[in-house]
Parts: sequence; structure tokens; C-alpha cells
Amino acid sequence: MPARERVLLREQASTRLVDVDLEEWRRQLRVATHGADGPSIVSALSAKLPGECLQAAGAALVVALGREAPGALEMAERCCAALHARGDTGDDELAAELEVAMGRAPDGLAPVPVDLEELGQVLGESFGADAGVLDLETGEVWSAAVIENARDAGIEELPGEPDGERWLAVWPEGSDDAYRDMGDFIATLDDPAIADRLSIAIDGKGAFRRFRDLLNRWPDVATRWYAFSDDRQIGRARAWLADAGYRPVFRSG
Repeated sequence: MPARERVLLREQASTRLVDVDLEEWRRQLRVATHGADGPSIVSALSAKLPGECLQAAGAALVVALGREAPGALEMAERCCAALHARGDTGDDELAAELEVAMGRAPDGLAPVPVDLEELGQVLGESFGADAGVLDLETGEVWSAAVIENARDAGIEELPGEPDGERWLAVWPEGSDDAYRDMGDFIATLDDPAIADRLSIAIDGKGAFRRFRDLLNRWPDVATRWYAFSDDRQIGRARAWLADAGYRPVFRSG
């Protein structure tokens, strides 16, 4: 990766949490989002807007704006600016969702109550695998393997064939993006010794396993990696969904 890009990534990483445990912060934001607790969402994000978690932050703010939580508008403006500045896959799409939630732009996408983590997992499966299916009515995501296992088990309630109306095909895109995530994350690290060891680990076959095993030596770095990785995967799922003409909405229950 060019030196200039490494510098930019490190500057982006400077917005990460340094005064609050990142894992605990993510847990609190997740609980507040699933509980549609607008004030708690705003409170968490007012403390710090971590660069590793802008997708989660923006999605939470869409919920907070829907609840008209005090301070949500100002926080959404900050998040939009951070998303545009970062410019990762899915960031512009999320910024557009926030603009709609703020009442500043028309909504040109159809809502789907889908879990982007589930969608991202299916998209990240091996390239060339059979397509999964997204239920546009319920938001449920079925991988090809889950469909096959359910069919073998005699389960009758299976998704329909992709028709572009209720059932949308989800073709796996492979692991190339996930591999690039590792290199981009390494470029954000301040410790050159850790960065060098991780760079060596991702060279060649078995890179993902070696990378994860090595990360276990540095729990704080591992926590940042999982936040970074989740954010990238969710962003790709969001961009894929927008390209298909849909946007995710909060799914209760």
C-alpha cells in the first residue's frame, strides 16, 4: 500500500475511541439500537465517534432520528461528514440514509428489514458458490448451504426461487475484499513491530488463520480489528443492497 494511503488511514484511525473500552462501547450501542433508545444512542456517540465503527454509528443514528431524540440531528451531521471523509464502501449510501432520516433528501430506495451482518456473511462466502436468497418481505437471509440443509432435513418452509419481487438472489462475492481489509487495518496500526508481524502473517495461503491466531497476542488490537472488519463487511452489504434498489431498516424482535 502506498505511503500516502497509509498516512490517510492512520489519520482516520485517530478518531477511534481511546478513553472508553471499545468492546464495551460497541455492546452498549448495540443494546441501545436494538432497544430503539434514542437518548442512549446519542449519549454513546457524543462521547466519541470511533472511526472503526461509523457504519454502526450511522445506523444507530437513523434509529435515534426516527425517535426524534434530542441531539440526534447534530450528531447525524457529524456522522455524515465523517462518512464522506472516510469514503469506504457503503459510506456514501449510509450518509444518504441519514440525509433521508434528517428530512433533507427524498427516499428513492425501498425499505427491507434486513440484518446487514447476515447479508454480509452470505456475500462473503466463496466466490462461485450457489446463490443465497433474501426475503424482501421479512428481511430473512438464506445462504445456499442453509437452504440445502433445510431441504435435506425435510423442512417445508423454504424460500422461493429468486424472482426480483419477493425473493432476491444473493451471489457470494468471495474473500478478496476481506483480505484487503486485513492490509488496510494493518496500515492503521501505530506500532510498527505489530504491523510488520501481521503483514508477514497475511502473505500466502492460510493468511486468515495466521492473522487471527497472531492477533490473539494483542487483545486491544484484536478488539479494534473485529470492529474494523465488521464495519467493512456491513458497509459492503449496504452498498450491495442499495445497488439492488433497497435500503435496510430497523428490524425489531
